[in-house]
Amino acid sequence: MKNDFLKYQAQTSPYPLGMEVSHAIGSYIYDTNNKKYLDFVAGVSACTLGHQHKRVNDAIKNQLDKYSHVMVYGEYAQDPAVAFCKLLVEHLPEPLNKVYLVNSGTEATEGALKLARRVTGRSQLISCKNAYHGNTMGSMSVMGFEERKQIFRPLIPDVDFITFNNEEDLQKITTKTAGIILESIQGGAGFIEPHNGFLRKVRERCTEVGALMIVDEIQPGFGRTGKLFGFENYDAVPDVIIIGKGMGGGMPVGGFVASAEMMDLLSHDPKLGHITTFGGHPVIAAACLATLQEITETTLIADTLEKEKLFRSLLVHPLIKEIRGRGLMLAPMTESPEITNEVILKCQDKGLILFWLLFEGCAIRITPPLTISEEEIKEGCAIILEAMDEVLNKI
Repeated sequence: MKNDFLKYQAQTSPYPLGMEVSHAIGSYIYDTNNKKYLDFVAGVSACTLGHQHKRVNDAIKNQLDKYSHVMVYGEYAQDPAVAFCKLLVEHLPEPLNKVYLVNSGTEATEGALKLARRVTGRSQLISCKNAYHGNTMGSMSVMGFEERKQIFRPLIPDVDFITFNNEEDLQKITTKTAGIILESIQGGAGFIEPHNGFLRKVRERCTEVGALMIVDEIQPGFGRTGKLFGFENYDAVPDVIIIGKGMGGGMPVGGFVASAEMMDLLSHDPKLGHITTFGGHPVIAAACLATLQEITETTLIADTLEKEKLFRSLLVHPLIKEIRGRGLMLAPMTESPEITNEVILKCQDKGLILFWLLFEGCAIRITPPLTISEEEIKEGCAIILEAMDEVLNKI
């Protein structure tokens, strides 16, 4: 299977991990040799409730027995999508009260950027250095990492960049700015949190000049940081949030949320201001609804902070310089990309799945399912420390 994988499927890098997957359940993935791997990555923050969660699986199967795709987004009222959007809005602060469902995080970014220009009539977009918001042309335009996008230029014009947590840069947000897009916690840059009220100060500046504040919750969202969404930790309510990854319990989905007043502008002058065929797909929406119900009806969100404490207490080692992030969005930092790379690969050999971050080579991604148990955390951290001991002994 691996040979066919490399031959027939387009690759994203020269050296994919290439694990031949047999099945997955709970916090474990099994390969075709029936070797089990403890999953500390959750499909890059996507499998919020782990693998084959009964509530999500049942919702998917029940919806399949009723109907699947019936019409393009926005024409028919379909219960799973309506119920999900209603429940989501009930857990969001005003004015975030209307949801547009799409198929992925990057498509949600595209919609949010279009909305900012439609609402304000302005063209300038501002993003942050080392930001990542997806990989389509619009999303890439606001990606703050030139090395990854230079070959694809020209991209969307009138995009400028500031440095995350640099308050002086906020003066670059002016009456010419349609919107600023930023992550509540910078993901690809190394799980960097806002400091000294940075998000609140962005909010104040946007209000002052009439620009939209767009917060990307694709990685931090749906309970991973001890709140339903990351921005709730930092005393700032954005005009638009972008959602994806963890919202579908492992199914492909995205969305953006804003006020009804703003969202309604996409329906006229021109009509079809944003359109998607499969957005709000009933089977996917059923999975989203089940996921949201599970994390809001249980203690899973609050538990992430206790599990964070456990990770931090266990992951003490000379190779770990600091641990960035919050909740179950953590990044132990080593002193070099070479050390990080060796640790990640050694851990996979030992049956633990870790991963990299996009732009910060020293970071080790730890984003397990919210359902991970304390025993599984202890098991995985022991493997990390064992791998690090082996690396340290070679240095």
